[in-house]
Formats: sequence, C-alpha cells, structure tokens
Amino acid sequence: MADAMLGTFFAIDVRSEHRQAFLDASIFAAQSFISEEREVFHFQIMVDAVDPNRFYFYNVFRDEAAVQAHEETSVFKTWWQKVQPMLASETETIAKMHTLFPSAKGFEAQKMGLLQW
Repeated sequence: MADAMLGTFFAIDVRSEHRQAFLDASIFAAQSFISEEREVFHFQIMVDAVDPNRFYFYNVFRDEAAVQAHEETSVFKTWWQKVQPMLASETETIAKMHTLFPSAKGFEAQKMGLLQW
C-alpha cells in the first residue's frame, strides 16, 4: 500500500431550512480545497437519493498528515464555522480507506480537472 492515498467517507445531515446555504458554502470550500491544497486530490459531495438533506463527502488525501493539515487551513476552519450551526446532527464518519484505483499518479493527474465542472 506504499502508493495508496487515504480516502475518507462521511455523512452530514443538514436542517432543511439551511440546505442551500450549506451547499453553497460546501461547494465553494471544496473548490478551494482542490485548488489551494497540494495534498487534497479528490473532494466529492453527493446527496442522498431519498433524503435531500443528507450529504455524503468522499475525499482523497495524500496521507493522514494531509488530513490533519487540511483541517488546520483557514478555508476549512471558515467553512466548518459557517456550516456547523446548519447541521441537524453530528457528522457521521462512515469509513477511512486506502485507494487501490486510480493510483496515486492517477489522482495527481486528474486533480486540476476537477475544477472544470
């Protein structure tokens, strides 16, 4: 697993009256994470197919140190301070994983393409 990166998967439930503000803040932050943090390689936000106020985040970092550095950035801290009052419950960590495919080089190559959407 020497070439593996670290994936995190978690869920956030948002109070319905804050749904759009949460999305706006989260998408802006995700774009900043990808463009500004060298060790963040993937940052996906998905919505539950049944509950429109439940969001899933799948992220890929270089390693655990990159996760820690990410959580210390001003962008993350600003985002978290903004969205925390919007949450309906505690953040649910579903899994921490190691990547198999794409390879680390694959994640590195696709990173900037994520900003073109």
